[in-house]
Amino acid sequence: MFEIEVSQRFSAAHAVSVGGVMEELHGHDWRVTLLLRGEKLDQEDLLVDFHLVEQALRDAVSPFAGRTMNGTPPFDRVHPTAERVAEHVGEVVRDRIPEGCGLVSVAVEEAPGCIARWLAPTLST
Repeated sequence: MFEIEVSQRFSAAHAVSVGGVMEELHGHDWRVTLLLRGEKLDQEDLLVDFHLVEQALRDAVSPFAGRTMNGTPPFDRVHPTAERVAEHVGEVVRDRIPEGCGLVSVAVEEAPGCIARWLAPTLST
């Protein structure tokens, strides 16, 4: 079994409701990490090309970079918590992962040491 991780950082602002109280708009330097797993390597001894995964992750987070997440789809309708950001990124990149490799999880670090993790519902390898 093989695993790879790919991370991307971006800066974005959000405001979330905690305990029924809306926080003030504030920014973070978010770090999103994908964990992928598969049983076999390809003919080039790769589980998956890092560049392909990096591009999929970049495409998933680029709509939020430098913006306020609350007004950017899907967070114009969904509460922009770290948990929901992880879920959204996972759903976006999952379909771009090549056959033979499965998305295991997406971790979103909102602030140093504060990490939310979304686990992919099924691992297809």
